[in-house]
Amino acid sequence: MSSLLSSLPSLPTITLYIISILVFIIFLEQLTYLNKRRQAPGPLLVTPFLGNAIPLVRNPTSFWNVQSEIATCGFSVNYLLGKFVVFIKDTDLSHLIFGNVRPDAFALVGHPFGKKLFGDHNMIYMMGQDHRDLRRRIAPNFSPKALSTYTRLQQIIILKHLKQWEKQSAPRKPIALRLLVRDMNLETSQAVFVGSYLSGEAREDFEADYNLFNTGLLTFPIDLPGFAFRNARLAVDRLVKTLTECTLQSKARMSKGCEPTCLIDFWMQEMVKEIAAAAGDDKPPPPHSGEVEIGSYLFDFLFAAQDASTSSLLWAVALLESHPEVLAKVREEVSRIWSPESDSLISAEQVREMKYTQAVAREVVRFRAPATLVTHVAVEEFPLTESFTIPKGSIVFPSVFESSFQGFTEPYRFDPDRFSDERLEDQLFKRNYLAFGAGAHQCVGQRYALNHLVLFIAMFATLMDFKRHRTDGCDEIIYCPTICPKDECKVFLSRRCLRYPNLSLE
Repeated sequence: MSSLLSSLPSLPTITLYIISILVFIIFLEQLTYLNKRRQAPGPLLVTPFLGNAIPLVRNPTSFWNVQSEIATCGFSVNYLLGKFVVFIKDTDLSHLIFGNVRPDAFALVGHPFGKKLFGDHNMIYMMGQDHRDLRRRIAPNFSPKALSTYTRLQQIIILKHLKQWEKQSAPRKPIALRLLVRDMNLETSQAVFVGSYLSGEAREDFEADYNLFNTGLLTFPIDLPGFAFRNARLAVDRLVKTLTECTLQSKARMSKGCEPTCLIDFWMQEMVKEIAAAAGDDKPPPPHSGEVEIGSYLFDFLFAAQDASTSSLLWAVALLESHPEVLAKVREEVSRIWSPESDSLISAEQVREMKYTQAVAREVVRFRAPATLVTHVAVEEFPLTESFTIPKGSIVFPSVFESSFQGFTEPYRFDPDRFSDERLEDQLFKRNYLAFGAGAHQCVGQRYALNHLVLFIAMFATLMDFKRHRTDGCDEIIYCPTICPKDECKVFLSRRCLRYPNLSLE
């Protein structure tokens, strides 16, 4: 026994072996990074195993600002949690990524660890003919009739929350709007997407689960019990299950020939006819008609609409307050078209008449693109430029935020008139307006999103007086997970109109 023990290596020797192996792994990691980086702008060396993940989590704004500053050739690189990262600043290079979402180039993933969070059955990951067929089926959800239905629901909820915000405010007590706007948007999304199919108790659970999901988006992807990422992943499963049940209820109601009252109804209205026709011909159900699959797609809509809309509404308040001449023009235009004393909802036609308010909404989205980066993964090597090829497996971040400040006249100036009929910068610099993406995965609900922003601006500016509680750095950008003002948009609020309108869906 003693001879066996004496033949084993000593503890110092084992320690030396372990250290040697670690040093070799670290050296290999640095060598791999440098080989992928080549001459591209980026850090010379990276922290072993983690890369620059800690600076990213601690201060995303600073991290991406640095990537932008060093991207002198239109892009820069970095290293995060074992993944090689390419940041795209140049608009033409971003279009190159957006235009090559295909099996042998790039896959859109929405989040660096999206598949773990969202699951595999997700519209984000689709491409080719299958994706085009699904978008065709989704089109009725955003028809003029459907959008008109949604604007009615949106106004009822906006008014309800404006009243609540006024009650919470006081002359010397500013209120932070970020969480209030988030809650308003979540209620709006629930009402527009699934309507009355979500009961009161289910709504509370739904809101709690969505907040768990939101928290997990900005944490390390540690998929273990008790960690925020695991809580987020499980919350997504529950959210999809709830939306699946709503789909079942809508199918049953639309099968009876009822009028659609929410997005899932407009979707199922034609779907149930196709399912019935297929059954009558002894054929399988049409593709993308399963309840669980549709529940997953509804979650995609929720994810796309919720945080981006919250960001835009907050920046609208901040930018209107800091540009009183713009606010005055909005109020003047809205007063010519709609009056709170009329007790009538703003019609879809009236929304179209609000040309200047629409320009303000579009400029808010340009000036502060809510989802600043659109995450892709390189499925294969891809030649980005003549001198640089994106390695297979790289995470690629086209920056739609950076594109917003390229091409446009005085791009760092908040100027809604750039979208006027006289200047037409939305046409002249269309390639640079990428807040809604480009290519096959361009946002299918952008008209819905802009309508929501226009309605909020019109009602908030008309019904409320507001003033920012200004502090140092209050307008600096933070990620939560889309961009918001650093102070969470603290304002003093009071009612501006003689009385609130009595709005009804009847």
